[in-house]
Amino acid sequence: MGYDEREAEAYRVAVRSLAKFTKTEVTPIDSARLASSGLFRRPLDRRGRMYDLYSNAPCSTEFAISRFLTPMLAQTGWALFVDCDVVFRGSPLAMPLDDSKAVMVVKHRPLPSEGTKMDGQAQQAYERKNWSSVVVFNCDHPANRRLTLQDVNERPGRDLHAFYWLHDDEIGELPPEWNWLVNVTPKPGDPKICHFTNGGSWLPDWRGAPYDEIWLEAAGRHG
Repeated sequence: MGYDEREAEAYRVAVRSLAKFTKTEVTPIDSARLASSGLFRRPLDRRGRMYDLYSNAPCSTEFAISRFLTPMLAQTGWALFVDCDVVFRGSPLAMPLDDSKAVMVVKHRPLPSEGTKMDGQAQQAYERKNWSSVVVFNCDHPANRRLTLQDVNERPGRDLHAFYWLHDDEIGELPPEWNWLVNVTPKPGDPKICHFTNGGSWLPDWRGAPYDEIWLEAAGRHG
């Protein structure tokens, strides 16, 4: 699960919501810790907004790129990465996985790039936007060996988020309930992962939005 100090409360709530359904171990994708271990070496300009120099683009979170280390950290089996601004309403162990695929994602259709997202960050347009916010890596699939540590540290982020190392038929599709973009895409009948991609009640200047009660209930603030 991605970790960003600015969203520490969202991270804790996401972990707590997952624990209601499974005892699956959660490992934070903490870029500072990964950098201290030598695994993550991308140069970032942190004056004002974070800016990734190799991508020539801003980063909305600390884990915008480091998420792609997930299959290298897990090494074997299926490994789920999720952004921290989620609430689980079902067990990810129930995800319909296909062993013939290298990754499984909800294949969101292209969304408008105008406006802002979490914490006032500008929306960035790129191919397969939001696919990588919830992704299950098949660490044993040979196609994922094309993704190297050098790629994660030097490749432009837009390529990584587009799963450039995979052919189209190596990307499996999850039903939309496994990555519902709250207040962005239509609500599935029974969402299993609610992704508050535009922000939520953990932000100090949040003005409120539909479905806030889902996050507030998971945080123990409901009612």
